[in-house]
Amino acid sequence: MSRKPNRMPGLRQKGGIWYIEKRCRHVTGGWLRGSTGTSSRTEAERILIRKLADVLEDAKRRTEAIFLFEEAAMRYVEEVAEKPSAYTIAMHLDQLLPFIGNLPIAHVHDGTLRPFIEHELQRGLAPKSINNALGVASRVLSQAAKVWRDDLGRPWLAQAPARITRLPVKGRQAKAYPLSWSEQHRLLKLLPPHIADAALYGINTGCREQEICQLRWDWELPISELKTTVFVLPEEVTKSKAERVVVLNSVARRVIESRRGQHEDFVFTYRGNRVTKLNNSAWKRAWREAGLPVEPDVRKGVHNLRHYSEFRIIPSAPIKCGGCRSL
Repeated sequence: MSRKPNRMPGLRQKGGIWYIEKRCRHVTGGWLRGSTGTSSRTEAERILIRKLADVLEDAKRRTEAIFLFEEAAMRYVEEVAEKPSAYTIAMHLDQLLPFIGNLPIAHVHDGTLRPFIEHELQRGLAPKSINNALGVASRVLSQAAKVWRDDLGRPWLAQAPARITRLPVKGRQAKAYPLSWSEQHRLLKLLPPHIADAALYGINTGCREQEICQLRWDWELPISELKTTVFVLPEEVTKSKAERVVVLNSVARRVIESRRGQHEDFVFTYRGNRVTKLNNSAWKRAWREAGLPVEPDVRKGVHNLRHYSEFRIIPSAPIKCGGCRSL
């Protein structure tokens, strides 16, 4: 009589699919559960073995106070969630995670960051932008060493991290490209309406990208003597970390009035949500289609709105905002 093959316990078949139901003291609740997504018993056993190995590895890391960079990154994002720079920090961490997310934080250093740097340089990112991401990685490691503790009071990172080397930027900075009025005209017509409104406001106020994206209605201050209003930017949103008053010219005023009533809190929104950045894929596409320079040594971002050209003028004719399609 042939003997039945040994079967790995912890699997149960439901509707033709194998599900994991395995006792495991390293899992919250004492049970490891979930679908394997397969009808093959052999494949289901392989999946269960891999999951058990992952659970044991995670338990070992916890015992030895070993934390992955991804865990540290998520904690850091939670800590800075209320800061104006939270979106930018999260963006930089998204760039880093595919390269170092699965590494223990003690293994994050110049050597393991090299693939990230080479990848970003290859896709044309400026050294300064890469350095900004490296700076975020450095701050995460610093928090892990100096502030964060596990349940036993041990630091997430046993010793202060080594300094992460930044890329040299001297002599490699892209030059600003002040837009003439005709170039502004072409660019604005090619932008989506919500980005075009924000860009036109930036041209006429000199505000930085995040000063525009985070602009709130409760920052508006009436000046009764002049029968107008200004916006008072709080110190946490300005680069100088000092409160600043933004006076609106007639064009910026028309942009503001065209946005009034569209959102309770924020001036520049899209589909009910705050615009988080202007230099997105739509901006880059419009820049190219407008015939503006795309050479590596030329800035192509929103910061160009802060630079003036000798040909730049503010049109005196009425402007229809909401995309500036009548420009």
